[in-house]
Amino acid sequence: MTQYASGPSASNQGRALRVLFSSTLAFTVCFAVWTMFSVLGIPLKAELDLNETQFGLLIATPVLTGSLVRVPLGFLTDRLGGRAVFLAVMLVCVPPLYLMAHATTYAQFLVLALFVGLAGGTFSVGTPYVARWFAPERRGFAMGVFGAGNSGSAVTMFVGPAIIGAFGWAMLPQAYAALMLGTAVLFWMFSHSDPAHRVPSGVSFTQQLKVLRDPRVWRYCQYYSVVFGGYVALALWATKYYVAEYGFDLKLAALLATIFSLPGGVLRALGGWFSDRFGAYTVTWWVMWVCWVCFFILSYPQTRMAIQTQHGEVALSIGLNAWVFTALLFIVGVAMAIGKASVFKFISDDYADNIGAVSGVVGLAGGLGGFVLPIMFGALLDITGIYSSAFMLLYGAVCVSLVFMHYSFRGAPRAGAELREGHATA
Repeated sequence: MTQYASGPSASNQGRALRVLFSSTLAFTVCFAVWTMFSVLGIPLKAELDLNETQFGLLIATPVLTGSLVRVPLGFLTDRLGGRAVFLAVMLVCVPPLYLMAHATTYAQFLVLALFVGLAGGTFSVGTPYVARWFAPERRGFAMGVFGAGNSGSAVTMFVGPAIIGAFGWAMLPQAYAALMLGTAVLFWMFSHSDPAHRVPSGVSFTQQLKVLRDPRVWRYCQYYSVVFGGYVALALWATKYYVAEYGFDLKLAALLATIFSLPGGVLRALGGWFSDRFGAYTVTWWVMWVCWVCFFILSYPQTRMAIQTQHGEVALSIGLNAWVFTALLFIVGVAMAIGKASVFKFISDDYADNIGAVSGVVGLAGGLGGFVLPIMFGALLDITGIYSSAFMLLYGAVCVSLVFMHYSFRGAPRAGAELREGHATA
C-alpha cells in the first residue's frame, strides 16, 4: 500500500493536506445533519405530542442508519476509494433532507430520518480515506483532525435554534439540504484519489471479513460504543435535558449543550496526538476512569429531604445546579473526544492494510450505542421520572468497560508505559 511517508514530495504533501481538510469539512457538515434532531426534535415533540420514548426513537433513528451502513461503506471505501464513496453518500442525503420540511406525521419523519442518517456513515469512509495519505506515526493525529468533524453537532446547536426561531422548524432541513449539496461540490473540487490506496481486486469480500475473527476487533467495538456511542447519545439528549431539568428555553439549552459537544468533537485531534505520543492503551484507560468519576456524580438526582434534629426539622436539598452540571459535562466531552481518537489509533496500528473494514465494524458498534442509548434514556425517564437516570445508565456502561479492559489487558501497567511490542492477547 502506498503511503504518504514513501513519497515526501511537495505535491504529495499538498494533496494529503487537501484531502485531510476537505474531508474534515465534509464530515463536519454530515455530522451536523446526522444530529439535526437534537434541536429539530424539540419542536416536533410538542407538535406531534410525543412521549419520552417516542422522542428518543425519533432523535436516534438517523443514528441507526448511519451505524448500519458503516460496515458496507468501509468495504466499499477499500475497494472503490474514499473520494467517490464520500461524494455519493452526501448527494443521496440531499433529497430526504429537503422532503423532511413537508412531512406531517410521526411515521413520515421516521422514514425520512432513516435516509438522512446515511450521512453518519461517512465516518467509516473518511477514516481510511484520510489515514492512507499519512505515514503510521502521523495517522493518529490525522484521523483525530478528521474526527474533529464530530463538532458538527455543535454547529447544529449554534445555528439550529436561530433558524427555527426566525423561520420555523421546516427551514432547518431545507437549509441543511442546500448546505450538504454545496459541501459535496467543494469536497469534489479539493479532494484527490490514489488508486494505490485501494484493496487489490484479488482480495475478496470474504477474505476481508476474516478480520472479524480477531477478538481485538470486538474489544475495540466495546470501547468505542462507550466513547462514541455515549457522545452521540448525549449530544442528542443534552438540549432536551437542559429544557426539562432546568427550565431553559431552546436557544440557551442548545448553547449550553455545545459546551459538551464542541470539545467532544474538536479535541479529537488532541486525542490523536496523545495516542501517538503515549500509546492507545494508556490514553483509553485514563479516559474510562475520568468518565467513571463524572458519571457517578452526574447520576445523583435532585433530592430534597427533611432531617429531624433536637432543634426541629432541617430541610436539605442535594443536587447539581446547571453550572456544575455543565462543567462536569464539559469534562466528559473532552474525555470522550480523546477516547474516540485513541480507539482508532489501536485500529491504525493493528490493521494498517484493512482500516476500512475494521473501522466500519467498530464504527457500527459505536453508532449502535448512539442509537440504543437515547431510546433507553427516554424509556428510563418514562419509567422512573428521574432525569439523571440517563447518567446512571452511562455509569453502568463505563463500569463494564473498565472491568472488560482490565481483564483484556491483564498484565499491562494500569497507568504506565504503553505495550510496545503489540497488545496483550485476548
